[in-house]
Amino acid sequence: MNEVTSYKVLPALQPEALERVRDVEDRMFKLPQEHVFTEHVLHGGLYSRTCMMKPHQMLTGVLMKVPTLVIVAGHCMIHTGMDHITVEGYRVFPAMAGRKQLFASLAHTFITMVYATKAKTVEEAEHEFTDEFHLLASHRDTNHNHVVITGV
Repeated sequence: MNEVTSYKVLPALQPEALERVRDVEDRMFKLPQEHVFTEHVLHGGLYSRTCMMKPHQMLTGVLMKVPTLVIVAGHCMIHTGMDHITVEGYRVFPAMAGRKQLFASLAHTFITMVYATKAKTVEEAEHEFTDEFHLLASHRDTNHNHVVITGV
């Protein structure tokens, strides 16, 4: 078995770090907004949400109320509040409640969040994981969403 010696967790943000992320987000919302394709899957008691970023695109996450896994495939930088992580390839991060990240893609990048839920709709799941659901890219342009709900 391989031992993991330097594994990053996406942490909850301290108040001053959260304020910095919100300041950047406020400035970003004043710029023209690009489409972000989002795939939602509700299956087997899990909700996954995958945002597909084009190269050189920035995205802020919402303030999370629940812990999740965050899976990144591509090449991007993730600002975690006090520092940043560069991902090239594929990584799975344990991610804490109370986090709000900034993502900057350097190439095509897929970011998937997964958590256990009893939600039966995407809207129920969104209200469960954040109080900032109105900020989600999937709400700004519903034509760039793909939803799969199996009922299982």
